[in-house]
Amino acid sequence: MIEWERFSRKQMAAVVWWCAGSPFQDREGIICDGAVRSGKTICLSMGFCLWAMSGFTGESFGLCGKTITSLRRNLLAPLLPQLKKLGMEVQEKPSQGWISLEWKGHANRFYLFGGKDEGSASLIQGVTLAGVLLDEVALMPRSFVEQALARCSVEGAKFWFSCNPEHPGHWFHQEWILKARQRKLLYLHFTMGDNPALSETVRKRYERMYSGSFYQRFVLGLWTAAQGAVYPMFCQEEHVVDQAPPCEEFYISCDYGTRNPMSMGLWGRAGDTWYRLKEFYHSGRESGEQKTDEEYYQALRELARGREIQGVIVDPSAASFLECVRRHGQFPCIPADNRVELGIQRVGQWLKDGRLKFCRQCVNALREFQLYRWNPKADRDLPLKENDHAMDDIRYFVMTVSAPRQSAFFAASVGRMPSGKERNGIL
Repeated sequence: MIEWERFSRKQMAAVVWWCAGSPFQDREGIICDGAVRSGKTICLSMGFCLWAMSGFTGESFGLCGKTITSLRRNLLAPLLPQLKKLGMEVQEKPSQGWISLEWKGHANRFYLFGGKDEGSASLIQGVTLAGVLLDEVALMPRSFVEQALARCSVEGAKFWFSCNPEHPGHWFHQEWILKARQRKLLYLHFTMGDNPALSETVRKRYERMYSGSFYQRFVLGLWTAAQGAVYPMFCQEEHVVDQAPPCEEFYISCDYGTRNPMSMGLWGRAGDTWYRLKEFYHSGRESGEQKTDEEYYQALRELARGREIQGVIVDPSAASFLECVRRHGQFPCIPADNRVELGIQRVGQWLKDGRLKFCRQCVNALREFQLYRWNPKADRDLPLKENDHAMDDIRYFVMTVSAPRQSAFFAASVGRMPSGKERNGIL
């Protein structure tokens, strides 16, 4: 059976807040946000299923994640074995996108939905729900979330939300967390200290993983705006070398520009460390000379001279240059993964881990590291669109080489929250 005594007070509140006799039983829903690995998801999902199976039978419910794959991995995989231990009969229908639960004479169906983009809202239209749980809700588009909530028309329906913090200007923070009391929702804010199952060793490991605003969000659980330098962990003494050791494999990464700068970096791996060995950087606006794709290709060849290049990673919007590289047939060409926030997190982590080094001759990359800043006026995490061209090609590189190396991919490539407990029902 579940070791309920190992749950913290706040975790237990997420499970039983709806029960008769609870001071929060009249709330219309619950929001759990805060640090990663704080145990909020398993407790919220357990509470959701117990609530649904205690008060309804023959109804439909929604379980929503960023994608169905992430929903199955992050929520269902740890949840379903626990439900079975409680005596629930679980029937899974992956091909039909639902699971059914039977318990103490109650039977209900739980439909699985992914809310990855604006088009996802259409997937949930038409269904009538008695409640919905939205895991990672801050990663979903507003249209999908509002459509899911609109489907909850059964008497007694409640809303269940969980998320890690994002930018404080995020619509979910503004419209739901800051208005939780107004919307009659219970708001529980979690830290890693609220998860007694998390060891000190694991907690310290997570503290080492993040820096800056990402540390404040994922470790401290704060809705914080990214400010200042994008890569505050970058240090000349630690990350810059006069010469790289012999390298075992090589890539080139490119951020394409015509009037804006074209930035290319040659990368070599020695052990677990990648070195930016050389770079090409040309600004058509500053030089007054605009180069053609063929001229850039010749610069690419010069950068690669004498080395076997595993792949040329190119800005995916640079269609003409991608075609130029492919047409020549000399280098495998890989369209870059252009997810900005995730890419910045990975570059930052690699810098902290010492997996990225830069030869001193890469003066433009070193200059941009000192100048690359978050946009203080943006309502979400965005770097300023200046001093970012080498930063972009570095991000493209890290996103590519840190991805799982599936042969099909490469084959296709060729050719804090305020602490006042009085607000919003915080425990």
